[in-house]
Amino acid sequence: MVTLLDYGAGNVRSVVNAIEKSGHTVHMAASGDDIARAEKLVFPGVGNFGKMMQVLGDKGFVEPLLTFLRADKPFLGICLGLHALFEKSHEAPGIAGLGFFTGEVRRFETELSVPHIGWNGISVKKPTSLFSGLAEDEKFYFVHSYHVVPQNPDVVLTRTDYGQSFVSSVAAGNIAATQFHPEKSGAAGLAVLRNFLEPGPEAAIELRDPVRTHLAKRIVACLDVRPDDAGQLVVTKGDHYDVRKNGQVRDLGGPVDLARDYYAQGADEITFLNITGFRDFPMQDMPMLDVLRRTSEHVFVPLTIGGGIRSYTDADGRNWSSLEVAAQYFRSGADKISIGSDAVYIAEDYLKTGKKTGDSAIEQISEVYGSQAVVISVDPRRVYVHDPADAPDQVVIETAEPDPEGRCFCWFQCTVSGGREGRPVDAVTLTRVCQELGAGEILLNSIDRDGTGAGFDLELISAVCDAVSIPVIASSGAGSAEHFLEVFTRTSVEAALAAGIFHRQQLPLGQVKQYLQNKVEIRREGI
Repeated sequence: MVTLLDYGAGNVRSVVNAIEKSGHTVHMAASGDDIARAEKLVFPGVGNFGKMMQVLGDKGFVEPLLTFLRADKPFLGICLGLHALFEKSHEAPGIAGLGFFTGEVRRFETELSVPHIGWNGISVKKPTSLFSGLAEDEKFYFVHSYHVVPQNPDVVLTRTDYGQSFVSSVAAGNIAATQFHPEKSGAAGLAVLRNFLEPGPEAAIELRDPVRTHLAKRIVACLDVRPDDAGQLVVTKGDHYDVRKNGQVRDLGGPVDLARDYYAQGADEITFLNITGFRDFPMQDMPMLDVLRRTSEHVFVPLTIGGGIRSYTDADGRNWSSLEVAAQYFRSGADKISIGSDAVYIAEDYLKTGKKTGDSAIEQISEVYGSQAVVISVDPRRVYVHDPADAPDQVVIETAEPDPEGRCFCWFQCTVSGGREGRPVDAVTLTRVCQELGAGEILLNSIDRDGTGAGFDLELISAVCDAVSIPVIASSGAGSAEHFLEVFTRTSVEAALAAGIFHRQQLPLGQVKQYLQNKVEIRREGI
């Protein structure tokens, strides 16, 4: 029996699924007595350090936790569960941590994108059974803006490089904690969990100490999900956002089955875009919740869900805030929430006043779950002008791709409602504003390139990458493996996403990763 401490924020379903896949049952700690009786305790967490410590205090968990740790009983902390072990965090000045280890938690100071999101390696610093049976080149999934700085170097288990060398896991006796998420790290992460649950000899792994670890470029499979004409949920894909052919919704397969297939091929993340609102459904019956639950039972990489993340009133008259909607998706297996059209309206409101209200979906969700949990999905299209002065309120670029009239300047107009309506805000301004409001990642689509197979819009991507300091995912236009190499080598994006070419088997995802091998840094699992 494994006890899981769920303090109420983030995706714990995947942790439960990963533990159960290892053949163990999970008991959720509902009280301090549950912690005291635990044989093995797992503490996963995402979000804000201060809010976490407040919840632990309110639930009466602090003293039972410290008693458990001091007794040197088997403990595994994950992400924020690692941070909690230290004395304090720069994320929440004045809020004390558990103080089991001396040291503090600091924000990354680097010119690289923050949060640090993606698959990176580890350099093991002392004997451990936690990584038994693994080779030297595994990558694990990280998603964080802060890292621990222990005072005692003896507790450092691994280090990882991201602009600087940082401590990516600690261990002392039976107490261990990782900055990376083993439940989201594929086969390697599942092996780490098994080793914690069924530890072998401490010296079971040969120490490895590479000069540096490297962040991998991510390949993301995107599944646009909606009901077909018979009412069944299907994955579909259109050209320029039109998902019908001969009057019928294109049916490219079931979302859960496709997600499992992409996971087997080595997808680094899976994104579900709910392209219909399901506005009449009570929240507990939302079809995408079931898709997430079933997918998270078999897919152990990050899952993003977009579409319908807004405040609404269902057919039963129940009012749901955007934060409550997001919470339901997180509890069902999502790791990140993607906000599309609503982000445009939020940005427009902010630009009118220049002030944060704290009421927007971006601000509310990032405050509780952390900026890394909020992805902004942007759907821009090119608007050409003769001169930058013709669009004084937009960010205009000089383009190497003039329009038929020979105009060499353009701006990237944000759209809403599935690309059907243009808005007066440009993509560069939108992404800057959303970062300011708390977003942690940008999913950058292109209406002009969607379904063309002509390659990613490198000018759009470069303009946005230069404007923000958070990770950017390139989307729309991929038609060959060479297009992925091009976007990774000619822009600074951290990830590239595709949909139709994967679904139709024009270019299998696994083939893309094979092509990129030894050309750019990638995660090799699935190859």
